[in-house]
Amino acid sequence: MSLRIGDAAPDFTANTTQGEIAFHQWLGDSWGVLFSHPKDFTPVCSTELGYLAQLKPEFDKRGAKVIALSVDPVENHQKWTKDIEDIQGSPVTYPLIGDPTLAVSKLYDMLPNSAGETADGRTAADNQTVRNVYIIGPDKRVKLSIAYPMSTGRNLDEVLRVLDSLQLTSAVRVSTPVQWEPGQDVIIAGSVSNEEARKLYPEGWEEPKPYLRIVPQPVRDGARGKTAKRALNGPTDGVSSGTVPFTF
Repeated sequence: MSLRIGDAAPDFTANTTQGEIAFHQWLGDSWGVLFSHPKDFTPVCSTELGYLAQLKPEFDKRGAKVIALSVDPVENHQKWTKDIEDIQGSPVTYPLIGDPTLAVSKLYDMLPNSAGETADGRTAADNQTVRNVYIIGPDKRVKLSIAYPMSTGRNLDEVLRVLDSLQLTSAVRVSTPVQWEPGQDVIIAGSVSNEEARKLYPEGWEEPKPYLRIVPQPVRDGARGKTAKRALNGPTDGVSSGTVPFTF
């Protein structure tokens, strides 16, 4: 059965470029982002892992641990990370999981059980379904799952933006609209009645439809946030998700 949003993220023990880890124990109470790759020394994945190395401080700011997986032994990963640093200019400071027996790839339903028990002799095309991103919450449940084709590099800024949205909406009863960026307006969650909403937002809200109640993003001191250009009204010059985490 496929791993779905809301499912428990499977736990596992594996060797990584930073030693053996027990995944859930390694995550602790943090958010986690797991990136998977079909094979070492592949061109698109090399660019992705290099850019992820540049973005890692942004994930750190958000209390999110990042980890990658590739269907090859750790010994190969160690060599590959040197190439990645040459390509992108940033050292890989996060762990890369070795999956030479395909155990983790199968546990996360990225490969079928019929794939066998060794990465030896398998090509990137054989492992092309091992191209996923998972965001995992502190409760160890899957909050996001995206699968990518081998020919298309991932938009890691978008992964960071979604993480911002997930962290905001897990703390405050709101949803984020299309093209939302941190600091822009949000939508009062459907689970909040108008009576509750009047207590939470005494200054009111915009309501183009009864089911669409728009408010500035909540801020920590309870004051109304600055109203950015509305994401609901089309493209904006909104705040970059790669530079400004949300506040509430």
